[in-house]
Amino acid sequence: MASDLYNVSGLCVDVRYLVMGALANNVYIVSDGEGTFVVDPTCSVDRIIAALEGEALDAIVLTHSHFDHTGAAAELREATGAPVIASAKDAPLIEDPSDKDFAARGVPCKVDRTVSHGDVVEVGSMKWKVIETPGHTPGSICLFDIPPFGNHPEGLPVLISGDTLFAGTVGRTDFEGGSLADMRASLKKLAALPDDTAVLPGHNSLTTIGAERRRVFALYGDPE
Repeated sequence: MASDLYNVSGLCVDVRYLVMGALANNVYIVSDGEGTFVVDPTCSVDRIIAALEGEALDAIVLTHSHFDHTGAAAELREATGAPVIASAKDAPLIEDPSDKDFAARGVPCKVDRTVSHGDVVEVGSMKWKVIETPGHTPGSICLFDIPPFGNHPEGLPVLISGDTLFAGTVGRTDFEGGSLADMRASLKKLAALPDDTAVLPGHNSLTTIGAERRRVFALYGDPE
């Protein structure tokens, strides 16, 4: 196993991740033993493929359109044949990055499947519910999986939060297409999740919904 590949224990699925690039992006590899997907591949497709350690890749999920989350998606799609999944709202900027947006430095990548709020992404026996969380970008999404959908039914539920929710803060809303009002509304959706939900953000440390209820949700307004 690569020395820079980190394992996350105690979850309802197997998760390992790389920290990549100048912006220290978390690139997640998620598996239940029956299926595997990568979240927000960037920088080096070779490092990501090495981290897969021979596993077949079933999907590539992009949480939003910014270049630091999509930079290796096209190469990874070409190398593995895995379909790319992204929100219907951000897909146009992934396929044709705009010079007016933080997607501008991205490499164009075909999106094979677009999803919207309430859709389910099935990989292996996992069923990931799509939660639309605009604010950082108009088409930002999070994915939520709760036991028994996973290979560790005793493990914690998981939220893949992209650049919506971080440990102690939220994603920037001052880029093109960002909105603080939308971010507040998105956080209210996430505040409805169980406290023990493990949060896998696009940057920085992993956290939980319970921890952010006392910090982020309290700051931006918890619906409860």
